[in-house]
Amino acid sequence: MGNTELWRLTATETATATRAGDVTAEAVTRAALDRMAAANPALNAVVDPLDAEALERARALDAARAGGAAPGPLHGVPVTIKINVDQKGHATSNGVVALKDLIAPDDAPLVKNLQDAGAVVIGRTNTPEFSFRADTDNPLFGRTHNPWGDHVSAGGSSGGAGAAVMAGIGALAHGNDIGGSLRFPAAANGAVTVKPGLGRIAAWNPSQTAERGMLAQAMSVQGLLTRCAEDLHLSMPTMIAPDPRDPFHVPLPWRGEASDGPIRVGFTRDTFGFDLHPEVALALDAARDALRDAGYTVEEIDPPAMPETGSDGYRALMGEVKALMGPDIRANGSATINAIFDEYFDQFTPFEGTDLLRMMARRSHYAREWSLFLDRYPLVLCPFLPQPFFAPDRDVQGAEGVREVLGSAIWSYAMNFVGLPAGCVPARLSELSAGPQPISVQIVGRRWREDLVVDACAAVEQRLGRMCDALWARMG
Repeated sequence: MGNTELWRLTATETATATRAGDVTAEAVTRAALDRMAAANPALNAVVDPLDAEALERARALDAARAGGAAPGPLHGVPVTIKINVDQKGHATSNGVVALKDLIAPDDAPLVKNLQDAGAVVIGRTNTPEFSFRADTDNPLFGRTHNPWGDHVSAGGSSGGAGAAVMAGIGALAHGNDIGGSLRFPAAANGAVTVKPGLGRIAAWNPSQTAERGMLAQAMSVQGLLTRCAEDLHLSMPTMIAPDPRDPFHVPLPWRGEASDGPIRVGFTRDTFGFDLHPEVALALDAARDALRDAGYTVEEIDPPAMPETGSDGYRALMGEVKALMGPDIRANGSATINAIFDEYFDQFTPFEGTDLLRMMARRSHYAREWSLFLDRYPLVLCPFLPQPFFAPDRDVQGAEGVREVLGSAIWSYAMNFVGLPAGCVPARLSELSAGPQPISVQIVGRRWREDLVVDACAAVEQRLGRMCDALWARMG
């Protein structure tokens, strides 16, 4: 197997080869770094390359294995880390100029867990300022471009991660999600992801000087973007390893109990007043048919407590953001991000004071309604966005731009508010007038059953194919 081919391997294929001794961690790492050197200049996805550090670690892994040490489950797998999470000795800038010298004193739990499993961090990926846009651009590092072309945004806030993994820069890409920041870039670039539920992955940045707000703690989760669903089954057990620095982590195994019979899937095209684009409708139908072919029972449903779960949840989050992050955004954010937040606050009127406290309490009502519903339908297949993914900078184009980018994403942030797992998987490649782009669907799951969500994503992928293959054929 030549080095020119190694970057194309999935994480599962890479780990199988390195653990068996068929290829070295150093060879895999060099191939990933070579691919980064070739693809990243046009994308600006990795903004802190770690070539020397990565090769040193890969050699150490090879030496340990040669000395008899048992290789970890991710032995030699190249990964990227988003720049809003602590990695010892590197800046956790979060796309903010004022934070460019905020050097992490230690690794965040997920970075430690990945490296303990044998992964090799090859670079750190771009994010918008404060990780609070569905598009990725900032004054510190500039714009991340989508490998499908400049006609479509790379998404955000984990836009660098999504563009990198789909371009072949690392087999796994870390990201996080408070309102859609794993699923937006997955949909934009054609990656596969699962937003974990609340408490599944230990979270903590050692560089923090204060705790986050309660809704941020309840809605924000860490995760991975991959090129195939199988890689989530390989890597997520590592991601959910416990860490005492997160006192609310839930130490459950990755795999839950097997179903006694066919799993019932609720299916809806409801977009709550937003027009459903024909290409999105075709993607939903294709995913529905794939699940039926795989043995799932798919039934049309009316989703519970929607769209209030989403709209009330995001207004509550905006209330907390305005109170706790607002002064920092005003002081350290660019004119662009301040203008976007002005539109956010206009469109998602923040709950404040007693109203905010009441809505934080009402969150349990919405979560209960969803829990009761998912007791009958363990999975729900639904749109992610009602339209194909938007163009770069759509969210700086006034109220209509913000409405298209975030206002229509009710299915996204609703799942953050109630803390449910939600996967995003591509189900169609559309040849639109502006250019080609993937169309993704969302699969929501029962609490603690991310494994069921990934199984369903894998069933869709098995019938419809991996999006990276079509992308690489175009990239050359």
